[in-house]
Order: sequence, then C-alpha cells, then structure tokens
Amino acid sequence: MDQVNEDTLAAARKVIAVHLNYPSRAAQRGRTPEQPSYFLKPSSSLSLGSAEAPSAVERPAGCELLGYEGEIALIIGKPARRVGIADAWSHVEWVTASNDLGVYDLRYADKGSNLRSKGGDGFTPVGPGMIPADAVDPATLRIRTWHNGDLVQDDTTGGLLFPFARLVADLSQLLTLEEGDIILTGTPAGASVAKPGDVVEVEVSAAGLTTGRLVTRVEEGTTPFADFGAPPRTDDLQREEAYGSREAAGLAAVEGAAVGPVLSPELKAKLESVCTATLSSQLRKRGLNNVSIDGLTATRPEKRVVGLARTLRYVPNREDLFKTHGGGFNAQKQAIDSVNEGEILVMEARGEKGTGTIGDILALRAQVRGAAAIITDGGVRDFSAVAAMEMPTYYSNPHPAVLGRRHIPWDTDITIACGGTTVQPGDIIVADSDGILVIPPALAEEVADDSIRQEREETFIAEMVAQGHSVDGLYPLNAAWRTKYEEWEAVKANG
Repeated sequence: MDQVNEDTLAAARKVIAVHLNYPSRAAQRGRTPEQPSYFLKPSSSLSLGSAEAPSAVERPAGCELLGYEGEIALIIGKPARRVGIADAWSHVEWVTASNDLGVYDLRYADKGSNLRSKGGDGFTPVGPGMIPADAVDPATLRIRTWHNGDLVQDDTTGGLLFPFARLVADLSQLLTLEEGDIILTGTPAGASVAKPGDVVEVEVSAAGLTTGRLVTRVEEGTTPFADFGAPPRTDDLQREEAYGSREAAGLAAVEGAAVGPVLSPELKAKLESVCTATLSSQLRKRGLNNVSIDGLTATRPEKRVVGLARTLRYVPNREDLFKTHGGGFNAQKQAIDSVNEGEILVMEARGEKGTGTIGDILALRAQVRGAAAIITDGGVRDFSAVAAMEMPTYYSNPHPAVLGRRHIPWDTDITIACGGTTVQPGDIIVADSDGILVIPPALAEEVADDSIRQEREETFIAEMVAQGHSVDGLYPLNAAWRTKYEEWEAVKANG
C-alpha cells in the first residue's frame, strides 16, 4: 500500500468537499438535502500526518471554534468528464483518510463559500496510507475518528445519502476531475471542536486494509488578524453547530432550557385546548402582564398554534455592515434552514413596517421543515403566496421591498424583542384569533392546568347565564354558586 507524500499533495489541483452525506450528520443538522452540494478548499490547505510525524494545525489567534471532521478522501486517478454513475468509480485510484478542519468563527465571512473558514494552511490533512480503490467496495468503507484518544466518530458508507460513484459522476457533469484531485466525501455525526494541545486521529478501513491513523495536533496561533478583512466572530448558533448540539456546547443553561423536552405532547395538547384569553388571565394572576406580542395580524386567524420559540434579530441597515452580513447564507437563511418540526420562528424587526422580513420562498422552506408558524413585527413580501400557505404567519403589514431596504439579518437564537415583549429561545408560544402569548416554560404546566379548570368553570357559568341567571354572584362564582358548580362538575365527570 502506498503512502500519501509530497508528490500526492502536489498533484492535487482541486480539493472538493461535500456538505452533507451521512444520514447521522443530516439528522444532527436537522436537514436532509435532496442533492449533493459542494465547496472548494485550496490545495495549499493540504498537509500530511502520521503517528510518527503528526501534522500541526494552527487555531488562528482570536478564534474559538476549530472544528474537526473525519472524512474519507477519494483521489482521482484518471480524468473524469461527463461520466456515468456505473463508470465513475473506475476514475478513483486511491482512498485515504482526511480531516476537514475549519474555524466556525469565519463562516459568516464568505457567504457560504467556506474559503476562509476551511481554507487555512494545514486545514486539510490527509493520509497516511492510501487504499487502492479497485481493491474495495466503496459501500463497505469504515471511518473512525478519535479526539484525545476517545472514539468520537464511527460510521460506514453503507447508507450514504449520495454514494461515492454518484459524487464523481455528478461533479464531472460540469467540471473535469483531473488526476490527483481530491474529493472529501462528508463527515458522520460526532464531529466537534478541538483546542490547542488536542490530538485528532482519523482512520479509514475496509476488507482488511487500512490507511493507518492520520494524526493532527492542534496548536494555538499567535499572530493576530490584521485590522482589515473579516475578523473572527461567533455566536451560540455557531457554537451549537461546531459542537454538534446545544448540550455539547454547554448552551442549555445559558438559554434557560429545561432538561428534556419542555413541550411534551401532553402539555401541547393542554395548551391547544384553551384560549389565549384564558391563558392571559392565568399569567396575570402570576404577575406576568407583559407577555403578549401585540399589533400583529394572522394569515390564518382560525388556527390555534402552540410551539417552542426560535428567534432571529434584524438590526437597522447600515450599508457597510450589510455587505458582510446581508448576503449569502445569512442569519435569516440560517434561522429558516434550522427551524424544526413544530417550532415557531419569532423575528425582531423593531416594528419597522417599511420593508419585508419574510417572503414566499423562505416561508415555504419553513413550512416544508415543519415550522408551526412565523411571527414578525415587520412586513411580509409576496403576501398573497405567504397568506395562502397552511402555516400561519403573524405580521405587521404587507410590503413589497426586500429586507435590505431597512434591515440586516444579524443573529439567531438569542433573547429578542417582538411586538412589545421579550422572547427567548425555548419560550412557549401560543397564538389564536385573540392574540399571541409568550409563556415561560417553567410555568407552562401549571398555567395550562389552571386554564383548563377556569374554562370548565366558565362553561358552567355560560350555561347558567343562558338559562336566565344574573351574573351577580355567578361571575365570578360565590360560595353558593361554587357548590352548584361542583355538583355540575360531578355529574359531567360521571357521564
């Protein structure tokens, strides 16, 4: 078996990386692509590493999140241009291990191209050994990654979203894959963050053959970024994605999230069974008067919606900042593309009505992902299309302008203000034709139970009023009427 060497690296004209390919990683990210998508890494990011001579990678000064991703790398042996899937694997000569390193602190900087976040020197170690492609079945490869000696990734290529031959054939439709080109084929779940002093090892094996362990040691960078260009910047969304989950990133306590689901199916059903007017009165009894999102209109006022809040904040447009934050896979698109089944995306637009904050394409994307609703205290574009969707949108007004007229999408999953109240990620949102309430998760169970009791009492009161009784002493119940209510309740309970 040959070893990756300097000649191998010199032959690589292109390094092409796949975004998502393992079902375990797609589940972790909360999205499954219909087709593969790619980005380029410069050949200058390539490096060698073995147990005898580990490669060194620098976490740039000022950066927090150096992510590692163990991957299987394919090395092209003969040019491929417009090849079919059946013939594609014959154009691969070698299989080796790789580590698709990158700093999440710079993901924002290049509108999704990943150039600076994943293109740094040494950010693509490969090796040490190369397995002949014609000696293995590409569907039986195993990829393993160790972080400081702990096994953190262990998966196989048996159930990939996009088999390797499909990747080669797909890429060859538009560009020529040349001899020596390298394709990084995606990472399974378990990728995380490495810090200075950490050691990451990656190994690929199949049919009794192995690449050996690719060893990379992380060092701390000492040269600060210059005062020109994009500086490192991160937020809790990037921490969550870098570590793989909010829990792994240590974010649960920061956001006040409860252990386990805060909105169980049982609690959701309770909240769906009562009106926001009732919930509001119960919250008021607990001293919470400022928990309604005010001044908005619903596209589907007949629906009662209950879900957990995800948040997005817009800041006032400033042209220089819009250039760095407004385009590409910006915070708005990140929020839309990460909202999960049953969640409600709440947007802070400062009550600004002079532009849209959501349009038909992104609203459709949220609906396809299973969002329960979108709430914005700004405008809505493409209003007819948005209003026709099954998913409700709560909005200030229709407006034809794009968000860049007045807004910059800035950050996600932070505490925001919307419609005059504060909303935190994980708050429970309940909306119906009367309005929109924000319920603190810690109070939700008792508020729901007391609201159900209150509505049973009010059903009894309404029946008595319909029979001609005065509301004096009946609404609210005095002692005599409460006794009658309890008798009525007992009859109802016994069928």
